[in-house]
Amino acid sequence: MQFLCLQNIYLDKIVTITIKIVAIIILLSKTTKKAFKQIIKNKVLDENTLILISVIGAFFVDKSFEGVMVITLYEIGKILEARAVNKTRKSISNLMNIKPEYANLKNGEEVLQINPEEVKIGDIILVKAGEKIPLDGKVVKGKAEIDNSALTGESALIKVEEKTKVLSGGINVQGLIEIQVEKTYENSTVSQILNLVENATDKKAKTETFVAKAAKIYTPIVLGLALIVAVFLPILQNNITYSQSIYKALIFLVISCPCSIAISVPLSYFSGIGKASKKGILIKGSDYLDGLKDIGEIVFDKTGTITTGKFLVSEIQAIDNNYNEEEILNYFAKGESFSNHPIAKSY
Repeated sequence: MQFLCLQNIYLDKIVTITIKIVAIIILLSKTTKKAFKQIIKNKVLDENTLILISVIGAFFVDKSFEGVMVITLYEIGKILEARAVNKTRKSISNLMNIKPEYANLKNGEEVLQINPEEVKIGDIILVKAGEKIPLDGKVVKGKAEIDNSALTGESALIKVEEKTKVLSGGINVQGLIEIQVEKTYENSTVSQILNLVENATDKKAKTETFVAKAAKIYTPIVLGLALIVAVFLPILQNNITYSQSIYKALIFLVISCPCSIAISVPLSYFSGIGKASKKGILIKGSDYLDGLKDIGEIVFDKTGTITTGKFLVSEIQAIDNNYNEEEILNYFAKGESFSNHPIAKSY
């Protein structure tokens, strides 16, 4: 009977240890790959190395539960980070809607719908009402009103006619025009803007660059100090065993891990660029975003940059009770119906 009880206890321990090992392997798989990749490829010790050593060390000093909790919380943080990055990328990709999908190439009397990248300098393209201008060029025939708000932020429509230069990415709101192409797609305005937004995170701010450099130096120092704690603490204090000193060293590794700074600083800039993109604001990189903090005053030149110049009727106050708001509005609408004044066009 006693033998069976001991057998069950050992079996329970084996099952428990197996479950812990499987859990640690599954949770540590991504972190291990990243740690070895950084060590082999970039010769750098980062937060992934610290987490890996902490979790494995915790298992061998019989603190596997704490180790599992560390890697679990770390992975949850990574998941939240990935969600934030994906959300930001989605905001940036929404701004990519200015990319033209096709170009109407005029070939004699025939009009061919082709990829903008296939159009050559000197070709004539046709842009109908409602279509995006696919390439930079000069109007050679027709008149139109162009919406360049996606490019310049200018809400007012621009009237174009023969010999007027137009930019790719603008929308032909009204009219039919023929354009002689002056730039290939890769050198066009819309291509340069898209490239600017896609590579915005490559231009690092000073804070971001400093954190990246500091993390490379900080991590090996932390690892060295943890090793000193593990080896010399039992020598300095007689009442502490090596098992306890290793555990304290592992705690030191976890609390000293620079992952919060190394992750949060670049992520903050990346999220800022994404948030701006969601609002239709193009930011060249995190260094330019960082420069905004030093701006004291902003001057805007005219209506159409940050305002549309369209009036709204916000409130009607009737002095004479014989007339209601609807009747007053009706009289004003009739009186101003033939006027082009901005107030007459209010709604």
